[in-house]
Amino acid sequence: MFSKILIANRGEIAVRIIRACKELGIRTVAVYSEADANALHVRFADESVCIGPPPSSESYLNIPGIISAAEISDVEAIHAGYGFLAENPHFAEICQSCQIKFIGPSPESIRLMGDKMAAKTLMKKVGIPVIPGSDAIVKTKEEALKIAKKIKYPIVLKAVAGGGGKGMRVAHNDVRLVSAFYTVQSEAENAFDNPDIYIEKYFERSRHIEFQIIGDETGRIVHLGERDCSIQRRHQKLLEETPAAGLDPKLKRKMGEVAVKAAKAANYVNVGTLEFLVDEENQFYFMEMNTRIQVEHPVTEMVTGIDLVKEQIRVAAGEKLSFKQDDIKPAGHAIECRINAEDPDNNFMPCPGKIVNFYQPGGFGVRIDTDIYPGYTIPSFYDSMIAKLIVHGKNRHEAIQKMQRALDEFILEPIKTTIPLHKKILQNPTFLKGKVYTNFVEELLGTSEKVTV
Repeated sequence: MFSKILIANRGEIAVRIIRACKELGIRTVAVYSEADANALHVRFADESVCIGPPPSSESYLNIPGIISAAEISDVEAIHAGYGFLAENPHFAEICQSCQIKFIGPSPESIRLMGDKMAAKTLMKKVGIPVIPGSDAIVKTKEEALKIAKKIKYPIVLKAVAGGGGKGMRVAHNDVRLVSAFYTVQSEAENAFDNPDIYIEKYFERSRHIEFQIIGDETGRIVHLGERDCSIQRRHQKLLEETPAAGLDPKLKRKMGEVAVKAAKAANYVNVGTLEFLVDEENQFYFMEMNTRIQVEHPVTEMVTGIDLVKEQIRVAAGEKLSFKQDDIKPAGHAIECRINAEDPDNNFMPCPGKIVNFYQPGGFGVRIDTDIYPGYTIPSFYDSMIAKLIVHGKNRHEAIQKMQRALDEFILEPIKTTIPLHKKILQNPTFLKGKVYTNFVEELLGTSEKVTV
């Protein structure tokens, strides 16, 4: 087992990793930008190193600065969490070359599954269903129009190197497609330094179902069940739950088997997530694989009792998985609400600023993953998610009731947050019936996207 790990991240995920390390008896090193000097992950780590100014390009994406901090601190491994450098194969390669263990999959697996077209090609090769669309990168608008005519509107244009809801546009006709084509190319170039895009059929009433997997260096790969991530706004997840309400058990079993098959095809080691789209006819299609720990991993932990971050670290240290597929027996129902510092009544405008009053809900089956505290100033330089509220109940009805109660208890003033939106979702009759789909929030809010609770 490692004796010291550097956490190449910030916010709640950095705190989450530090907690897992402490429970494993591992010393931790936090890196931070000048804007995060007073952050909890800096306070909780055994050591800390400032790696640059507030902009992430000069700090949390500063590979030379992070590697220097790792070498000065004499760490044996680096955990990159999610976002920033977590799915950067070049960073994983540099860690290897510096004799520092990257806690995650190999650079080859990251590169393969990070290229959406290459991943799609691999899945087709091993017989896994993929969404109808282009078989290669789409380079011209004429080619895009030809594909759209073949698979029929609506279609979605996606960045090959995309992720996190970025680099995606839906088009319902030729005019919209041409406009979206250039927009997505530009977004992809700016966000991922790669303008390549591809096209897929867009299913308007689909569900976003993902499977958590983990594999060790012996080749054993296990899935830990599904998560329903259909509650999204502009392709960004807002609320996740497990198990997926109303999904046929035979379909879930098949999807789990396919998830393991896909991971084996990629020679995958460590934690990852296979994401699928399920249409109205209950046909499922591979979308992509995320080669890192997910934001929504706590709901899986709540129903399985398995600490995924600890398992990541153990696998990276060369240990075998301590469980087999038959040992995974999820119990109860878990829901996660992402609490973002955004104003739902003002087109979800980010709301950085100082927290004056703060109270986090508690009680049986309630968990908070956050790095905020009274007097903390939310910086304007990073993602707006400031907390994750997770609950566990014996069934979906109890979990919803518990989440409603917990949201009512949550005090975070004077910052505007997405708490009112979550309350609106949890009170919606269609959601209560488990009838969720990826454009649920857009229909709930309407074109103005106003929230009144």
